[in-house]
Amino acid sequence: MEDLDALLSDLETTTSHMSRLGAPKERPPETLTPPPPYGHQPQTGSGESSGASGDKDHLYSTVCKPRSPKSVAPVAPPFSSSSGVLGNGLCELDRLLQELNATQFNITDEIMSQFPSSKMAEGEGKEDQSEDKSITTVPSSTFPAPSKPSATSATQELDRLMASLSDFRVQNHLPASGPPQPPAVSPTREGCPSPPGQTNKGSLDTMLGLLQSDLSRRGVPTQAKGLCGSCNKPIAGQVVTALGRAWHPEHFLCRGCSTTLGGSSFFEKDGAPFCPECYFERFSPRCGFCNQPIRHKMVTALGTHWHPEHFCCVSCGEPFGEEGFHEREGRPYCRRDFLQLFAPRCQGCQGPILDNYISALSALWHPDCFVCRECLAPFSGGSFFEHEGRPLCENHFHAQRGSLCATCGLPVTGRCVSALGRRFHPDHFTCTFCLRPLTKGSFQERASKPYCQPCFLKLFG
Repeated sequence: MEDLDALLSDLETTTSHMSRLGAPKERPPETLTPPPPYGHQPQTGSGESSGASGDKDHLYSTVCKPRSPKSVAPVAPPFSSSSGVLGNGLCELDRLLQELNATQFNITDEIMSQFPSSKMAEGEGKEDQSEDKSITTVPSSTFPAPSKPSATSATQELDRLMASLSDFRVQNHLPASGPPQPPAVSPTREGCPSPPGQTNKGSLDTMLGLLQSDLSRRGVPTQAKGLCGSCNKPIAGQVVTALGRAWHPEHFLCRGCSTTLGGSSFFEKDGAPFCPECYFERFSPRCGFCNQPIRHKMVTALGTHWHPEHFCCVSCGEPFGEEGFHEREGRPYCRRDFLQLFAPRCQGCQGPILDNYISALSALWHPDCFVCRECLAPFSGGSFFEHEGRPLCENHFHAQRGSLCATCGLPVTGRCVSALGRRFHPDHFTCTFCLRPLTKGSFQERASKPYCQPCFLKLFG
């Protein structure tokens, strides 16, 4: 870099004198001072103009650097304003540009190879880091372009080369705001390259060290917050604390479906986290009606578990109220449907018997339904008569059997008289005209009515 600065100084000197053309007299050209040879010895130099003090504006931008009093680059004597100066200056400028192009890549490679080693050497390079390096751009004034096209191309090439060199020096310029950081990778001897694995590991350690130091300088804590319960590695940054351990957010996963549980609720089973879906699917009791897992409220009955909305009557689908439920073959029923389906039936109305009942004639009866099947009158005294499997009162019983007195309509329980296809009390079998009893057993019949002999002869002669 020092030799490059010296070479640029000579270019600056040469081009500054070229701007002073225009004198009417011609002078013989003077011999140019050759640029100093390129060497590896360290030198310090800066570009200075040897022209008159009145020239404030220059054509090119230069890189200024404080000079060391050790050595001073020789200053070329000024050129005379003559017609041959322009030709000789352009030839010299072309030669210098060719030399710069030939040595540009070699200088760059040498700088890149020497830059890291210079940082790692003890005490070497600290002087360059402490120096205040700056890039000073001198405003250029308008200058009439020369008539030869070779000068224009040479000027453009020089501008491009100086811009690229300036950018390179800016990128490799170390910041002076803080002390230099010591390298984390140990230097290796020349000619003995380290293995690729060791180089990658050292580079990774260096990056992590620089990142940690940068975060610490910015006030961000970088201490480890514990070991992850999944990968058993230190945690730096966001952390999830659950189940008595710390986790990386991306490692706190559901044991069933591997879903991230960092910002959601979860359930614990045997020390393992589960998302709600997996937990309910695996460990929740099943409903006895829909066979789905029960997530919230639960009803336990008949030896199984139910959703509250599913524990209802299997007949009408209504939920059970305060009256409870009835069970039949393991299935719940409400009281109404249970009695309607399974309660004993009344022989009279065929309805279910809910409360009191009467057992008679090999059947069950509601008290209100156990009456005479003809007149629907209740049985007095608890006695009844049965005819063809039906309960009857005494009158309708005798009526059904034909044992009622044809005169008074009352049942004949004792002695009776059978005549005219009917039965009579002995006292009630009388002549229809004179009403005298027909006790002798002889009588005359007319229109299904009994008559005594005298009355029959008198009436019907």
